[in-house]
This record gives sequence, structure tokens and C-alpha cells, in this order.
Amino acid sequence: MKKWITIMALVTVVATAGCANTSTSSNGNSNTNANTGTNEQTDNASGNAGGGKAVELTFWGDWAGDGQKQFQTMVDAFNKSQDKIHVKYVLQQDLITKFLTAATSGGAPDVLLWDRWRTPLYAPKNVLHPIDDYMNQDGLNKDDFYGEALKELTNSDKLYGLPLTVDARALFYNKKLLSDAGVTQPPTTWDELEQAAVKTTKWNGSKLEVAGFSLGDNGLFNMYLQQAGGQMLTDDGKTNFNNEKGLAVLNFWDRMLNEEKVYKVGFEQGLGEGTDAFATGKVAMTYNGPWMLSTYKKYGKDLDFGVVPPPAGPNGDKGGVMGGFGLVIPEASKHQAEAWEFIKWWTANKDNALLWAKTSLNIPGYKPALEDPFFQDDPLYKPFLDTLEFAKVRPSHPGYSVMETEALIPNLELFQQKKQKAEDTLKKAQERGDQQLADNVDVK
Repeated sequence: MKKWITIMALVTVVATAGCANTSTSSNGNSNTNANTGTNEQTDNASGNAGGGKAVELTFWGDWAGDGQKQFQTMVDAFNKSQDKIHVKYVLQQDLITKFLTAATSGGAPDVLLWDRWRTPLYAPKNVLHPIDDYMNQDGLNKDDFYGEALKELTNSDKLYGLPLTVDARALFYNKKLLSDAGVTQPPTTWDELEQAAVKTTKWNGSKLEVAGFSLGDNGLFNMYLQQAGGQMLTDDGKTNFNNEKGLAVLNFWDRMLNEEKVYKVGFEQGLGEGTDAFATGKVAMTYNGPWMLSTYKKYGKDLDFGVVPPPAGPNGDKGGVMGGFGLVIPEASKHQAEAWEFIKWWTANKDNALLWAKTSLNIPGYKPALEDPFFQDDPLYKPFLDTLEFAKVRPSHPGYSVMETEALIPNLELFQQKKQKAEDTLKKAQERGDQQLADNVDVK
């Protein structure tokens, strides 16, 4: 996840992923508009059919702005659908810290928005309630959900939630820039990607005016490694990139950056804060997630773009990284059964999952909803749906995020800045990474 990822400031629809290893997710949701403390809703609980008061549930999340409105739409729809349970969405800054405090001191929410990559870090702390018994009692079919997303919500053979969103990166390309450069088809392989990037790059002396392909996110190394036929960790929990497959990725990057010169490190940041290089025609091709579709569509004729799955590596291997969020039940919730009813209603019902998709423009984790024309008739969604069929979640080792952010990425940055050779980069990242994994194998 994600995290993983830098989201440009002009994102207007809250939607990724991530994934990312920070509170900004891989699907583009940001906490920057969150108010201090909580945002109390004023809805009153309605009475149920038996004349008693509805059970009050508290749903914590850190999506503000448009994301908060999207959540409120779903909460309101659930509250109107029955009269036995009443849900209130509470916006929280610093969500995980407050949750961990509440889990031991009282005041825990009943439902929690969950960045799925956190599961191996926190499930062993016994702060989440497994849902396996609920799944069995209601006869829910796990095959209706993305298996990788369920895998990311599982720890020690226990399932701790259901996927709310799924996302993956796909290749966005500027149709006009490619056409003007004589590229008739979007790339499907590394070789085609390299050729198209070379043809669409424009230099004016020493100044890069149009980058053929963005190499600004080295957090995508995992995806490239899969395309090279590799994987990030071994089965026994050690790094697995200091080898010929990891070297293939860095050699590909080196060729693009320093021989073909299709990109310049820092190019996009140098365009000014809030400037999206792809939207403004400064980058011909870039990896991004489905959360950017609505934003780029708003440019209309000024940005004629297409999307294809990530190009395959030199031996035909496909690679993609799945990110996204889930809904979980805290162990300290006083209304776990009712919390499950809310989660099931939202994430395991075709009509409600589709309502969520149309409201938020996220891809839901419930596969039957994707059969709807909303997805099937929009050609821009298809590349993401295709990618999600082979995309893998990040390894479920509790020390993975620390290894990636503190050992791997800093060394990749030095490599991209030509301060370190490829072989030294992989070796140092392996040594530091294996130590990080070993230090964090036991969750305390």
C-alpha cells in the first residue's frame, strides 16, 4: 500500500492506496482537512419497530472533505434502511493513535476504517475482533471478494474485516503526445514503454520540457520487481531483491534516466506546488490509480488520455500492487453484532457496494458489484479491473513497511540521484532491510 505514494494536490475527489505506509493512503484520501478532535453529527437515533431505542454505533474514520460526505451518504442510507441500529460517523485525526488509546482506556468505536496493510501490525495486539463466525453464520462466500484483499485482512488464519475499496496502479498515457510522436499503440511491455518514452520526450537544450515517462515514485519498486519476475520477500521473511531480478529493475530505471533521459529526478516537483505534470501535458505517461479518473476527465478535450494495465517485464511477467481500505470491528466495541450488520450491509451487498462506488468513485472489494454497467460500460475502468486480477498485496510481515520506508526507499533515492551504484544499492538495502525485518518480526 500505501502507501507507497505521492498524490498531487489537485486531486478533487477523495478515493487511494495503500496504499501507503503513512496516513495518506494509496487511494488518495487525505487527512489534511480534518478538524481537530471529532466532528460530531447531530442525527438522532430513530426508534425501532418494537418501540425501543435503536442501538447507537460509532464509526471512526479519517476521511475528511469529500470523503466525509461520501461516508455520510452511506451512513444515512443504512440508517434509513432499518430502525434497529443507528450509525454516527466521527471524523478523527491521528486515527490509529486515538484508536489504540481508546482500545485500552474505554470509548472505542464500534466500526473502524482500516488501511489494510496495518493488519499484521495490530491484529496480534488483540485490538481487532475476528469476523469468521459472522461470515459462517450468514453464509457469505469469500470468493465474492478479492482474495488478495481478504489476505491483507487476515492474520494467523483469522479474518478481521471486509474490503471496502481495492485499487492498483495502471499506466495513464496522453493520446495526443503519443500520436504526435508516431506511437500508434500504448505500451504493453517494458521495451515498448521505453521506446514510447524516448519518442515523446522533449528537451530544449538542457531543459526538459516534456518527460516521456514519470519515474518520480520509487515506492513502485515492488510493482517493477514483480514485472521482472521477482518478489519482495522470501517465504521465510527475508528480503528478496538483491538478485538479478532486482538488478533488472534498476538497470531499466538507469537506462531510462541516464541514457535515454526520458525523465529527470525532481522534474515534477519543479513545476510548482499543485501542478499535475500529466494533466498539464508535461508528462506523456505515468502510473496512477483509479482515484485520478474523475479528476482527469474534468479536463475534457484538453486532456485526451487512455489507461492500460502495467506493461509486462522482459520475460512477460505481469506485476501490480493492490491497496485499499477495509472496515473492521474493534475488540473493545460494545456492539459487535450490530457493527457486523453495518459492515455486511455496506461491503457484502451488491446494491449497497454499487451505491458506494457511484458515491465515492472507488472500486469496491465486492466483485458482484463490478458486473454493473457502471463499470463494464466505462472503458477507463477496465484496465484497473484487469490489473486487479493479478495484483498482489504487500507482504504480510509486520516489519515490511519499516523495511520498505527505512531501508529500501532511501537507497533507491541515492541510486536515482546517481550517488550509488545499482549493486551497492541492492546490497545496502538488503543488509539494512533484513535487520529491520528481524527487529520487527515480533509485534509488541
